[in-house]
Amino acid sequence: MSSAAEALSGPPPAAASSAVDLDLLRQVLLAEPSPASFVLEDGVGDEELMPAAVLFPIVQRMGEPTVLLTQRTAHLKDHPGQISFPGGRCESADSSPAHTALRETAEEIGLSPANVEIVGYLPEYRTSTGFRVTPVVAMVTPPFDLCLDAFEVAEAFEVPLSFLMDPANHQQHSLHYRGKLRHYYAMPYGDYFIWGATAGIIMSLYRALEIASR
Repeated sequence: MSSAAEALSGPPPAAASSAVDLDLLRQVLLAEPSPASFVLEDGVGDEELMPAAVLFPIVQRMGEPTVLLTQRTAHLKDHPGQISFPGGRCESADSSPAHTALRETAEEIGLSPANVEIVGYLPEYRTSTGFRVTPVVAMVTPPFDLCLDAFEVAEAFEVPLSFLMDPANHQQHSLHYRGKLRHYYAMPYGDYFIWGATAGIIMSLYRALEIASR
């Protein structure tokens, strides 16, 4: 993985196969979190960014792996109603980004760490809303029971990994935010509009797999 920053507003890479090789996926991940490898969301300036971490949970369903996502409740101050990975801000008691991701996931949706195998990391994702997010990629073994935090999480749902890795499902949009035109990726799935940092992190995995499969 290149240590250079990657511009979010650039064009999507060439098409890749819709079949997802989980062995290759493991190989393209970073073995450890590294601030030297990062993706800049469109609109990031030179402000100090707050550390955070999310879990990128790949559920090993029979026949086809899926990605477990959440929809935030509509009343939240930050990103209400948006689709997100479970995760949040790093706290002083957290020993690592993986610890943050697992703790936040257990708090938000009740997924037990016993069902989770951390397999690597994606480049740090730096957002225009002031965070530097470490995506922690994990394989999740079913069966498992979820218990959603009703204050933060309206719903948890799964999307086929092949859908998210298919460039035919990748869209580019723009909006005016804080007086500037910003570009972002989106991956509409049924009634769910996956966009922003969540789609940007998914694109990080897509790009790594596309490069490795050339």
